[in-house]
Amino acid sequence: MTVERVVTPSGEVSITGTGYAPVGQMVGVDGSDVSEAVRAEVLSTLVAGTLANDGDLRENNGKWEIVGDPTEVSLIVAARKSKADKATERFTRVAEVPFTSERKRMAIIAKDNTEGGNLTVFAKGAPDVLLSFCSRIAFGNQVRPLTDGDRQDILADVERLSSEAYRTLGEAYRPLETASLAAVPGIRANAAGEVSDIAEQSDVIENDLIWCGMVGIIDPPRTEVRDAVAEAHSAGIRTVMITGDHPLTAARIASDLGIIAKDGKALTGDQLDALTTDEKFDKATSEVSVYARVAPEHKLKIVESLQRQGNIAAMTGDGVNDAPAVKSADIGVAMGITGTEVTKESAKMILADDNFSTIVAAVREGRGIFDNIRKFLRYLLSSNVGEVFTVFGGVILAGVLGITQPESTGVTLPLLATQLLWINLLTDAAPALAMGVDPQNEDVMNRKPRKLTDHMIDRDMWIDIAFIGIIMAAVTLIGMDMHLAGGLFTDRSVDAMGHDAQMVEARTMGFTILVFAQLFNAIASRSHLQSAFVGLFSNKWLWGAIGLSIVLQLLVIYVPFLNGPFGTTPLSPLAWVECICLAAFVLIASEIYKAIMRAIDKELSR
Repeated sequence: MTVERVVTPSGEVSITGTGYAPVGQMVGVDGSDVSEAVRAEVLSTLVAGTLANDGDLRENNGKWEIVGDPTEVSLIVAARKSKADKATERFTRVAEVPFTSERKRMAIIAKDNTEGGNLTVFAKGAPDVLLSFCSRIAFGNQVRPLTDGDRQDILADVERLSSEAYRTLGEAYRPLETASLAAVPGIRANAAGEVSDIAEQSDVIENDLIWCGMVGIIDPPRTEVRDAVAEAHSAGIRTVMITGDHPLTAARIASDLGIIAKDGKALTGDQLDALTTDEKFDKATSEVSVYARVAPEHKLKIVESLQRQGNIAAMTGDGVNDAPAVKSADIGVAMGITGTEVTKESAKMILADDNFSTIVAAVREGRGIFDNIRKFLRYLLSSNVGEVFTVFGGVILAGVLGITQPESTGVTLPLLATQLLWINLLTDAAPALAMGVDPQNEDVMNRKPRKLTDHMIDRDMWIDIAFIGIIMAAVTLIGMDMHLAGGLFTDRSVDAMGHDAQMVEARTMGFTILVFAQLFNAIASRSHLQSAFVGLFSNKWLWGAIGLSIVLQLLVIYVPFLNGPFGTTPLSPLAWVECICLAAFVLIASEIYKAIMRAIDKELSR
C-alpha cells in the first residue's frame, strides 16, 4: 500500500515513490511546487496519521520491513518522504482508544515534550465517520469553525478519491491544553488522579476535533489476482468482496478485478441492517458480490446466508473480528502472514503467502487430485470388470467358443489363475500408480463445482466402467476363439499341434490381448470426456509404466522357464497383429463413447 494523495483544506498534493521504501517527495498534483500553506497542512495531516498509528517501519540489511497493518505503515512511509516524521519525535503517547471495525477510527493522546508536556489528541479513521466528530478545520496555521460547506467539500473529495480506487483515511487533532489527563473536562479519574479506562471515555476526547486533511492510499491488486478471479468464475466459483472501505472504493476495485461490472454497486452494512428478514437478506446476497463499510457480524450473516442457499462458502480473514465468519464457513481461510492467531485457530486452511490466487491454485490442485483418484478407480475397476466378464463369459460360452478340454467333465477356464495374478499384481499396478501423478486435464477449471451429495463414482462412471469392461472381455474372448477349433469366428480344426497346444496358444492370445487392452484402457482412463489424444504424452510416468508392463509381458511369453507356470507359448508376428488390433478396440470404443457424451453435454448446455 502507498499513500499517493494528501488532500487538505487548501489543496492537494501527490507523494511520489511506491512501496515501503521511504524514497519520494511531496509535489503538486500536476508536478508543480507546493505552497507553504498547503505544505504546513500536509505535514499536520501526516503527523496526525503517524502518531495515531500502531505500525512500524524497520530497515534490515538494506531492506525495509513492515510491522503491523500495511495501511498504517503506508502513513509512516509518507511522513518520512515528506520529512513530517521529524515533527512526531517530540510527542510521547500516553493513552489510546484503539481502532475497531465498528468504530472505524482510532485516537491517541500524546504528550508534547516541547510545550510543557501539554496533551494533544490525534485521530484517524474513515473520513465520513471522523468528520462527524470534528467541529473545526485547520487552514494553514489558522483554525476556524467547520461549516456545512466544508463538510460537503470534504465528502466530495472522499467520493472523488474513492471512485479512483483510493482508500481514504481522515486525520484530525485536538489540543487538550493541559498536561494532566485527569484534568481534561469530563474525564473520570480515580482517587489517585489516574485514568485507566480511557477507551470507555472515548466520547470525551473524540469530540470537538480539528480536521486537518485526509490521505488517499492506493492498494493496486496483484496482477495475477484478476486472472485468478476470471479462472474462479470459469470454474463456477463466485468471488465475493467484503471490506470496510468506502463503497465507491470497493466498487472500483471489484470492477478492476472483474468481480462486478463497471457500473456495479456495493452494498453497505447499513443497507444490510435494513434487510429485516432472511428472505430479503438471501435475495440480496444472491445478487450482490461487493459489500462495503461492514461490521464483523455482517460477514457472519453473509456467510450464513450463502450457506442457506445451498452454497459451499469459503471465507478469508486475518483479524480477530473475522474469526466467527471464518469458523462458520465451510472452508475458513486465514492469512498466514497478517492473520492473527485467533483467526488461524478458527480456520481450516492457512494461506502461507496471503495471496488470493493461491486459493484458486489450491482449487485447481484439489480438482486435479480428485480427478486422478477417479482415473485410478476408473482404470482399476474397468480392468477388473473386464477380467471378471472374461472369466464369466468364457465359462458360460465355453461350448460356443471352443474353450473345452477333451475327456474333461469339469469347467475349463479361459485364463489360468497365475495369468490373472500376473495381470493384477504386475501389469495393472504400474499404470495404476502412474495415474496418481497424471497432469491436470485442460478442462479442470471449466467445470461446475460438484454437489456435496455427488458420489466419487457416479452413475456415468459406472456405465463407463461396465462398457469398457464388456468391450475388454469381448475382444479377449474373440481373440481366443480365433485360435480354437469349433469357435464362432474360425473354421479352424484340431491340427497336428493338438488340442492342448491350441488351448495354450489361445490362452496366450487371450492373456496378451487382456494385458494390452488394459494398457489401452490406461490411456483412455485419463479423462472421462476429453479425448485421450489431448496431451497424449504429457504423463511420462504412465508411458514408462506401459513400457514396463509390455516388457514384463514379453518375458512371460518368450522366456522358456516362465512358459510352464504361466501357461504361455511364443506368438507369431500375425498373432501379435491380431492382439494389438483387438486390444486397440478398447481405446477406439472409449473415444466413440466420449464423443457421444460430449455431444450430449453440449446439447444439454444450450
